[in-house]
Amino acid sequence: MSRRDKYHQNVREALEKDGWEITHDPYVLKMIDKDGKKYKFPVDLGAEKLIAAQKGKEKIAIEIKTFEGASLITDYHKALGQYMDYLVGLEIQEPSRKLYLAVSKEAYQGLTKNPLSQLSLERFKINVIIVNVISNNITKWIE
Repeated sequence: MSRRDKYHQNVREALEKDGWEITHDPYVLKMIDKDGKKYKFPVDLGAEKLIAAQKGKEKIAIEIKTFEGASLITDYHKALGQYMDYLVGLEIQEPSRKLYLAVSKEAYQGLTKNPLSQLSLERFKINVIIVNVISNNITKWIE
């Protein structure tokens, strides 16, 4: 079994408190190459997993990130690359499912203080869920 992000359970609980039903944990992207070879991407490219949830007819997928490494911007670059890859995979597998990046309130504040990450969040239209990891509540949805 692969390692989960530190805030995996916090985000899951926050989504459930917000009325979401967890339908996949993890959400696995399945792809086929041009030669017909099958690939599975459990969206666990390191220590994080994607959770898929459903509320009514709206479906979402969430990539959870802690941003507690030595460099916030380095962690953000990795997260941005994963987010973009998962976005492409979702466009193929399930285009109606919307992708979000879930982060703690503190991590989001750090990202928005850095001009590069702030601009790229806006430019690439990264959907973000800000989670209070103490109370396990969603503080804000940013689309």
